[in-house]
Amino acid sequence: MNFKPERAGRDVPARWILAGSSCAVRGSRGSQSQGRDPMRHHLAAFTAAALAAATFTATTASAQKYPERPIRIIVPFAPGGNIDITARTIAPGLSETLGASVVVDNRAGASGTIGVDLVAKSPPDGYTLVVGSTGTITGAPSLFPKLPYNPLRDLTAISMVSDVPIMIVVHPAMRARNVKELVALAKPKAGRITMGSPGPGSTNHLAGELFQLATGVKFTHIPYKGNGPALIDLMGGQIDIVFDQMTASIGYVRGGKLRALGVAQSKRSAQLPDVPTLAEQGCKGCEASTFAGLFGPAGLPKPILDRLADATAKVVASKPVHDRFVSLGAEPKSSTPEEFSRLVQADVARWARVVKEANIRIE
Repeated sequence: MNFKPERAGRDVPARWILAGSSCAVRGSRGSQSQGRDPMRHHLAAFTAAALAAATFTATTASAQKYPERPIRIIVPFAPGGNIDITARTIAPGLSETLGASVVVDNRAGASGTIGVDLVAKSPPDGYTLVVGSTGTITGAPSLFPKLPYNPLRDLTAISMVSDVPIMIVVHPAMRARNVKELVALAKPKAGRITMGSPGPGSTNHLAGELFQLATGVKFTHIPYKGNGPALIDLMGGQIDIVFDQMTASIGYVRGGKLRALGVAQSKRSAQLPDVPTLAEQGCKGCEASTFAGLFGPAGLPKPILDRLADATAKVVASKPVHDRFVSLGAEPKSSTPEEFSRLVQADVARWARVVKEANIRIE
């Protein structure tokens, strides 16, 4: 007998329908039609209810045993960037808390959407997760007309992990030493100053577009397959500027390999107190940060969802992880699945406005 779900919920399929001719329950040859046979109707209802109950029991039992094998966390960018650092910071704690190996798997490409799509199409069993960010989760829907996933429909928001401010970093040899000098240098050279990013639609890219809208300058966008390669080229002098997550570039700034011109948040960072905010330098409305958070496929069973959310909150609050994020300029920040889902929805709307105003087109 073949059954299939008509509409699935998080825990238990909401309704079940009988599929295939082999499911037919034959009635008598009397005057009643097969479609009105009460015995057939009651048997079908009983069978559906029994199957739903069995499914619920199996799901609950599976969740209670979770995890029974290694968990894979997809990083949709190359090693070395903010999301990679975030995943590798929380992975050991999650492994200890959940009692299973947690493996970080870098799957870069297509501005991070390849890795996210892999998770969106994975079974909702809690064994394939992704560290999503502003660019791949909330910016991508407005930027990519052929995006293979809908983050609000195809993913389950588990917990936020951190919030990282964007800062402008340049090669130390660049003549501009602050935002005012950068704007003065860039305006007469429309399109001649190159801006690197981890890829089209990344938070770095969107923050750079927001800056251009606010100041009237025009950069030429150079996308990379990840933040690490962009920073390498910036330090090598192949590009001029990167709007970067502080976690990825703070070490290079401290080491003198890069210079920070400004931080795109409302107050100065305690980790780089000498670097002024963009607002202090006259760039109003330029605040930008990127969240990093844990996502799973849609339909993640609630017991597994709650287990993962609780474990993530515990890890983020632990002293080693908290101190590590703070030292990198990130704000450790966990959330409930419901809180994280609301944040994602609001962020989708915000970046949609920026994409429209900047007239960004990505095929």
